[in-house]
Amino acid sequence: MKKNILNIFHSLLSEATKKRSEKIILSIAIASFVIHLLLIFLVQVNILKLESSLFDGPIAAIYTPFSFILLYEVYLVIYYLPRSITTYIGKQYEIITLIVIRRLFKDLSELKLSTNWFEIKNDLQFTFDIIASVVMFYLLYLFYRQSRPQHSDTQKLITSNIDGFITLKKIIAASLVPILIIIATYSFSNWTFTLFDLDAIIETSFKDVNNIFFDEFFTLLIVVDVILLLASFYYTDKFHKVIRNSGFIISTILIRLSFSVSGLLNIGLIIGAIVFGLLILIIHNKFEKELS
Repeated sequence: MKKNILNIFHSLLSEATKKRSEKIILSIAIASFVIHLLLIFLVQVNILKLESSLFDGPIAAIYTPFSFILLYEVYLVIYYLPRSITTYIGKQYEIITLIVIRRLFKDLSELKLSTNWFEIKNDLQFTFDIIASVVMFYLLYLFYRQSRPQHSDTQKLITSNIDGFITLKKIIAASLVPILIIIATYSFSNWTFTLFDLDAIIETSFKDVNNIFFDEFFTLLIVVDVILLLASFYYTDKFHKVIRNSGFIISTILIRLSFSVSGLLNIGLIIGAIVFGLLILIIHNKFEKELS
């Protein structure tokens, strides 16, 4: 069983598969953009009726290819899980940053240019998002800058003769692939039925299109992070590493909580999560330097 799961890992999460997936996702993203534009045209000429702001104008079509780029980022989170904890966390921050940027395109399609800019909810949300995206981008730069001098966790684990922990992470990563495919398929199908007003057939639980799949995704990551934290106690009792891993879990929880709120609180939770993770990493690196 263990050998079969590791074979799945090497099949689905190898470097060659990563490059192939990148090309496939890029092709799908381009095709989805064209299809979305076509649907917008059909809605505009009253051939098709779709009840969503995603079909109000051509700008909204940019939302769709970004969604597929986000799916590739999800793949990269799983890809880096057994390889580097800091890159794995960094990819989570990339995902939430891209979600905010993707939301900007939806916000743009709903903008109402007027002198009452700060009194209109959609315009205000656009202002929050555009400022937050710049701040998050810079925080990501700082996070990866802190990660760069450190050797990857995979190398550390191998040199410490704890291959069992690496194997555990590979098994978890391989197991996540089918689970996330099922969640993504269900989430997209659920939203599609709602989009076509088939609420008699299926009832959606999503308040906003930005929440589709990713609230469940981050919930799953929290479970994975807790399992890895508990498993790590078998291999290390270093305080700064325990605190770093625990801090990253709190950061992921804050991101997950951001999906349940909107406006400034949503932005505050996201930026707070990244800042917290960055500070945890900075302090961890100082411990590493002192103890080396």
